[in-house]
Amino acid sequence: MRLTSVARMQTQTGRVSSFSLTADPPAEPLAPEDQLPISFDQARHVGFGSRPGSWMAVAIQLPTAADQAQIVAAWMAVIARHQTLRTVFTHSGSVQHRSVNQDPGTDLSEPELLLTEMTVHPGCWETLAEEASAAEVRETLRRHFDDVCEPFAAPAHRLCVVETPERTPQVIIGADHSHVDAWSLLVLARDLTACLADLQAGRPVGADLPVAQPFAAHTAMLEQRPAASAELTARWREIIRAGGEVMPTFPLPLGDLSVPCEEVVEIHDVVDAQELAQLEDYAASHQVRLLAVAVSVLTRLALQDSGQPLRTVFPVHSRDTEQWFDSVGWFITNAVLENDDPDLQASKAAVREAIRLGSTPMEPIMRPYGGMPAAPGMFAMSWLDHRRLPVAVDDALEPQHVSAVIRTDGVMIWFVVNERGLHLRCRYPDTLEARMTMPIWLEAIVAGMREPLEG
Repeated sequence: MRLTSVARMQTQTGRVSSFSLTADPPAEPLAPEDQLPISFDQARHVGFGSRPGSWMAVAIQLPTAADQAQIVAAWMAVIARHQTLRTVFTHSGSVQHRSVNQDPGTDLSEPELLLTEMTVHPGCWETLAEEASAAEVRETLRRHFDDVCEPFAAPAHRLCVVETPERTPQVIIGADHSHVDAWSLLVLARDLTACLADLQAGRPVGADLPVAQPFAAHTAMLEQRPAASAELTARWREIIRAGGEVMPTFPLPLGDLSVPCEEVVEIHDVVDAQELAQLEDYAASHQVRLLAVAVSVLTRLALQDSGQPLRTVFPVHSRDTEQWFDSVGWFITNAVLENDDPDLQASKAAVREAIRLGSTPMEPIMRPYGGMPAAPGMFAMSWLDHRRLPVAVDDALEPQHVSAVIRTDGVMIWFVVNERGLHLRCRYPDTLEARMTMPIWLEAIVAGMREPLEG
C-alpha cells in the first residue's frame, strides 16, 4: 500500500458518489459511567474539536464489477463487524469544542467527552460530481471527507465510489482518525472485498473472516494494566526535560510557527524491490533490521546538522497480541526515539528502548503534564512495513493510504516498505525557511539509505 495524500492520490475520472448513514443513540440515555472507554489518543484528538483534515482514508480498485447495492450490502456487513464504526463522540454538557490552535497540553480527560455505541442505519447515495476529471475527483473527496469525517460526526466515516464505464469502481473509505489507524485501513479493505466476494458468490457474508474484537475492549484492557514502574516514569521525565518540557521538536530552522501553516508534502522513492532486498541483506549482515539503518542515517544527520542527538516522537502500535490483529481502531501509542550514536547496534538498541517506552499506557505518564506536552515544530517519525503485517491486501487492488490535506506546525516523516520497495513521505509547514531546509534534508536521508548499495 502506498502512502499518499488526497491531493496526490491516484484516481480515475468519472462519477463520484457517497453513501450516507444515520446513527441512532440508545433508547435510554446512558450514564457517563456506562459509556464506552476513551483512549488517551482518542481524547487528545477529539478534544481539539471539529476541524478539516482530521481523517484518513483507504482507496482500492474493486477486483470485479459491482453495483451500488452490492457495495452497500458489503459495507454494512463491515460496519456490523467493527464496533468502533458504530460509535460516536458527544459531549454531555455545553462544553465548547477546543480550537486546533489551542494549547494541546490542556487536560483532555474531562468527563464531558462521551463515546456511545449507536445503531447505524443505511441512508442513500448522493452524487457529488458527474464526469469529474481526476483533479476534480481529488478535490471533491477532500471537501467531502473534511465535512463528514470529523470527530463529532454520527457516524464519523463515509464510503465513496468513483465509477467509469472503462473500469471497475474505485472505492474510497474515509474515517476520522479517532476510529482508525494505518493498520485499520488494511482491515477495512480486506473485509470489504471479502464481504463483496461472498455476496456475489452467494456465500454467507463474512463467515470466513476472523472475529473482530472491539477497540473499546482494548482501551479497557489498557486501563487495567499496572502503573508504569518508577524507572520507566523517571525515564519519561528525563526525555521530556531534555526537550525543554515538551515532546521532541525538529532541530533545523522551520520559520515562524506561531500559527499552523499550509502543508508541504514530499514523497521520495528510496529503493525499488531489488534494491530493497540488497539493503535488507546489508542490514542482516550487521544483525539488525532495516529500521535500524534508517535510525542510523537520521542520527548521523542530526549530529552533523544540529550537533544534537536524534530525538523524535515514534508511534508504536499496541496490537501486542493476535486478538487485536483483525480489529479496527486507533491501536497506537506514542514513544520517543532518542539516539546519539549512528552505529547500527546503537540504533537497534534505541529502537528497542522506544518500544519499551511505548509499552505502558500514556495517560498516567502524561497526567502531570496535563496531557502530551506538544509544541510547535514537533518532530515525529513513523515506520510502516506492510510485508510484516498479518493483514494483507492484494496489490492488484491498487491500495492507497490516503491522508488529508491539513495545516501544520510540525514535521512528520513516514518510511513505508512494501513489495515494490521503500518510499519516504514527509509533511512539513509551508514556510520560506522550511522550503529551504527540508528538501536538502530529505535528499540526504535518501542518499544515506542508499549508501550501502554503492558498494
